[in-house]
Parts: sequence; C-alpha cells; structure tokens
Amino acid sequence: MNYRDIDLMIDQGEGARTEFKRKISSPKKIARTMISFANSGGGVILFGVDDDGTIVGVESEKTEIELIRTAGVIYADPSVVPSIEVIPYRGKDIVAAIIEESKDKPHYYVEKENGDGQPNDRVYIRVKDRSIIASNEMVNIMHEQNPSAAPMTITIGNNERRLFDYLEEHERITLKAFMQLVNISERRASRIFVNLVRAGILQIHTGETEEYYTMTG
Repeated sequence: MNYRDIDLMIDQGEGARTEFKRKISSPKKIARTMISFANSGGGVILFGVDDDGTIVGVESEKTEIELIRTAGVIYADPSVVPSIEVIPYRGKDIVAAIIEESKDKPHYYVEKENGDGQPNDRVYIRVKDRSIIASNEMVNIMHEQNPSAAPMTITIGNNERRLFDYLEEHERITLKAFMQLVNISERRASRIFVNLVRAGILQIHTGETEEYYTMTG
C-alpha cells in the first residue's frame, strides 16, 4: 500500500471496505470492525485518519500494531490476523490493517461480560460504512458455505414452489412474510432460505433494518 492508495481511500471516504480510526480507543471496537470485514468482502482500517478524512497520524506505530493484533486474537474466534503496514503520508505515519475475506467464516466476536462469566458471542458483518450484528440466517449461511461444511441435499416441495411463485410476482420477500405465506415456523422458514441460498437459487440482501431475499440472477 502506498501514498496513492491512501489518497484514493481518503477521497472515497468510509464505506463497505474502508474504515478510518484516529487511534485505537478500545481493542474491542477494533475487533468488531475486523470481524465484520473478515465475514464480508474484506477491507482496510486506516489508523491515524479522522472520520472526516483528516490526517492526524499515529503517536506510536508499535503500540497501535500490538493493539490491532491483540484485538484480532483475544476478541475474535477464529482469530482474525490482518496484514499490517506503516505508510508515511505527508510527514505523518498511518497504520493500515488489511483484512482479507475469510475462508473460515463465520468469525465471532467473543467477550465474557455477563454475570455468570459465559461468553457473549456475536457475528458482525459490514453493511455500507457500518459493522452490524448478522442475523441468524446470515450466520447459518456462512456456516453452510464454509468449505468444511457437509455436502447438502435440497428438496423442492410445496412451500418452495409457493415461494418461487410469490417471487415471480413480487421480486422480493422477507423471512416473516414467507412464514405467513406458507404458515410455518420461523425455524423451518429459516432453514428453507439457508438451503436455497446455499444452492444458489436465492440471494440474501442485508440492510441496516431488514433482510430480504430475491431469486438469483
């Protein structure tokens, strides 16, 4: 990564693949961002850059790097290990943490914080310029798409055919709407959607408020 790469990212601003951090205020927050990139399409976190793109630089490259690595090991399961570069930029140093899309999805954010000492595990994904908690369906899709997942079989029954008929007319559907359409439980509806996404028949669309599904292509 070089001077021109930094220029381009700053011009484009924060988004689905880029986040700016003035400094590391908390390894926990950094871990959530790193996890969201690993679970999505990958991304870059620039440390020493303010939210508005102002270059402030980092005070200690060594400290920032240690905190980044700690965040990816302590608060992520499996661990997220980014490539880290220090880039001189206009007389200041920027630290770039480059996170590739993972083959070991889903990565969980793990933190023992409740009273009984049990871990609170969440999966984060990247949507636009935010890291958000993934739905159960998205987490299950990541599990099923993992290369180590067992081979799948899929059966097209009456519920699936009614779903396809609906999508021919309405183009999109939510989990709740499908449950009401065919009068089945959330668990069963979720399993149908996960299988159809894994088979490449449906596509999941994740937003900040509501997920929906469409036919692929």
